[in-house]
Amino acid sequence: MTIAVLSAGLPDDATLRELAAAKGVCVRPILQHVTDTLTGASKTVVIACGATRAKVCPSCADTARRLRIQQCREGWHLTEDPPKPDPDDPDPTDDRGDDGGDQTDEHDENDGRRVRSTRRRQDAPDLPRLAVSDRTTGRVFETPDGKVYRPSMFVTLTLPSYGRVTGEGVPVDPRSYDYRRAALDAMHFPKLVDRFWQNLRRSTGYSVQYFATVEPQRRLAPHLHAAIRGAIPRKLLRQVVAATYHQVWWPQLDEPVYTDPDTLPVWDELALAYADPQTGAVLPTWDEALDALDDDPDAQPAHVIRAGTQVDIQGVIAGTPLADRVIGYLTKYLTKSITDPLHDDDSDGDAPVSAARRAHIDRIADEVQWLPCAPTCANWLRYGIQPKDAKGGMEPGRCGSKAHDRDHLGLGGRRVLVSRRWTGKTLDQHRADRAAVVRAVLAEAGVEMDDHDELSATATTPDGRPRFVWTVTHPGDVDGPSYARLISHAIAQKQRWRAQYEDAKTRAGPAALELSATAQPAATPAA
Repeated sequence: MTIAVLSAGLPDDATLRELAAAKGVCVRPILQHVTDTLTGASKTVVIACGATRAKVCPSCADTARRLRIQQCREGWHLTEDPPKPDPDDPDPTDDRGDDGGDQTDEHDENDGRRVRSTRRRQDAPDLPRLAVSDRTTGRVFETPDGKVYRPSMFVTLTLPSYGRVTGEGVPVDPRSYDYRRAALDAMHFPKLVDRFWQNLRRSTGYSVQYFATVEPQRRLAPHLHAAIRGAIPRKLLRQVVAATYHQVWWPQLDEPVYTDPDTLPVWDELALAYADPQTGAVLPTWDEALDALDDDPDAQPAHVIRAGTQVDIQGVIAGTPLADRVIGYLTKYLTKSITDPLHDDDSDGDAPVSAARRAHIDRIADEVQWLPCAPTCANWLRYGIQPKDAKGGMEPGRCGSKAHDRDHLGLGGRRVLVSRRWTGKTLDQHRADRAAVVRAVLAEAGVEMDDHDELSATATTPDGRPRFVWTVTHPGDVDGPSYARLISHAIAQKQRWRAQYEDAKTRAGPAALELSATAQPAATPAA
């Protein structure tokens, strides 16, 4: 549908949503009404929603995926160490550093956590322990004919089996499938991944850097795809996987104390604590429950999570077709939820969900709904323990963590894990890099971009007050644009900008091609 067709008449909202998705326009934009306190002028500003799931907004999700593709490509085969990031950098990453030392397992993942130090488990193989250098780049190999290679790796880690499954990923025998362990493994998978990187750095002696994504297998257990900078001996890597585990030192989760929804612990306003509904006795606090665990010489962890025996390892050389294919594979499912149906690369759409698969999802969802996800989880009330920082109104089965959502099935952590020195840049800086390329191409062609800082939230009036006042509005509000008018305008604007950019590249010639090549995403699978 062209601009001319849009101006001739507005289609219905559903049709416009499909068209917006096809043109890369946000389908659920956020509207802000901006008033200039100096001039009195006001206008409505459209802001993309920024969703990362295609079911919410296909356009914003694809934009986020392309940004991750750029981030992955830029850091994978670096030949020099990137600068160390600012320790006060607000951009979150999963690389928390590693200084060696004994195996430790955390009681509490929050700041000020209590840590239980233990020896390595007797059933876990020993690992070499080297001083970790500051180097982040891999080894260089030179062939007899003088060619130099700096290979990197693509590694996939899985979780253990919980029972035999069919090709569709559903259990052959649901009654014997270990759903409880599957749910606990999903909830604590991020901690296992952290432990893996720590062990890998200690065993290799350098600061291994990675770009990793967490995706669902067909059986819906999470697994990790990781681009690793540098080449690590496969034997050592498999040894690290086999030796990696994480112990969860929480109160035992075998038998809930309160299972009847009519007799759950109640909030005592005087004691500011939860109490037994029959006796009125105040339940043990979280710290008291951990004290009892520390005092018990025979205490065992509530759960131990290990990696599975299946490990896929590939060597990858920069600039090869394999490198682009792997980057596409790494980011392939980032726009999907854990429970979205997986499909083959040659499929035109999502495969239908069978009754057996729906039942499989239901069973996992039921487990993660009632298991505690963190010390602050309301589900601890079922086990006769007050959650950490307990407050009135908490109810088992209604924890606000996304780990309990059906769309996540226990995996409450991030789907993209990037070490702090992968590129030395935050995601916002990568986003700025892409915008800078567009600006440079337009400037090369003599085209001046709109001033995107003209409504800056940091602009002030002479007396120091904010110059622009922002208020939220919604499509269809009084004196506001309708959804159809708003999306039609956004589509027309997108087409106009795209035409200007393509024209600018043509006019600028080879210089523009060289600039724009730096912002092109890697080749991705058709799916």
